[in-house]
Amino acid sequence: MAITRWDPFREVVALQNRFNTLFRDLNEGEAPLTAASFVPAVDVYEDEKKVVLKLDVPGIEEKDLDVSVENHTLTVKGERKFAGEEKEENFHRIERRYGSFYRAFTLPTTVDTESVAANYSAGVLKLELKKKPEAQPKQIKVNMGHSLAA
Repeated sequence: MAITRWDPFREVVALQNRFNTLFRDLNEGEAPLTAASFVPAVDVYEDEKKVVLKLDVPGIEEKDLDVSVENHTLTVKGERKFAGEEKEENFHRIERRYGSFYRAFTLPTTVDTESVAANYSAGVLKLELKKKPEAQPKQIKVNMGHSLAA
């Protein structure tokens, strides 16, 4: 039987090491979480002819938005700048998020990456991605009373 000395801080040190590992792994990833100050909400939906994304990005100027498509990945970047009219120390409360954001979406192969339309209105960035013609549904006429030739 071995006698082990009890150390009350052993568990705290183990927990600290786990957190350090977690944060180190996040910072070494492709898009670390610390790179974005906020993540805008997004709605994604589709119909027979297109895929649509709507991102809530109020208060961002059009020139501060960057939308690109590369290798079937749609990337949206932007920045909401803090208004310099008032000094930050004069505020009682700051709840709106400022700084940069980054969102990336993997596009299905049915989307035509050459036809992307972007519209920014009332704080909503709307992206429409048309589907390729071969991916769109086709109506097939059914003929009655005729047999198919072999």
